[in-house]
Amino acid sequence: MIAATRSKAMTTAAAVGVTLAAVVVIRTQFLDIASVSSDSMAPTVCTEDTVLLARLHGDPVAVDVGDVVTFPSPQDGTPTIKRVVAVGGQRVAIRDAELVVEEQVVGEPYVDHASIDGVYFGPVTVPAGTVFVMGDHRETSIDSRVYGPIRAADIEGRLLLRIGPTCRR
Repeated sequence: MIAATRSKAMTTAAAVGVTLAAVVVIRTQFLDIASVSSDSMAPTVCTEDTVLLARLHGDPVAVDVGDVVTFPSPQDGTPTIKRVVAVGGQRVAIRDAELVVEEQVVGEPYVDHASIDGVYFGPVTVPAGTVFVMGDHRETSIDSRVYGPIRAADIEGRLLLRIGPTCRR
């Protein structure tokens, strides 16, 4: 009876150990949790939101137009979150608040176009190996319009899930 109890306890301890090891590997290699400290991506992601990110380890193939990504700010290295609006080789512009990529207006229901009415930018061609990122809250976002395209290899994570709290705009 004592041997059976000991065996069951050892099996349980081993299962707990394997589970904890799996959580550590997943958390350090594949997933990240972050807290957002800026409103530049509102209403998609807001100040004080907690987000779940897929770690990309600088894999530029894992990034596509429309992805919300994290990277160190080219200005000061702080963690930054923005949306990829164009990739290497594409021509991007803003014409009277509308995003234009490859001469096509991009529908962006998450952007308040009225708040940036009359804004023009570009056009610029995004160099190979880089992406052009912009915040959804365009009137306050400091993004590739200021610091230029970012290296795709510098992207650290891609947004998987916004956990909360919700926007208070």
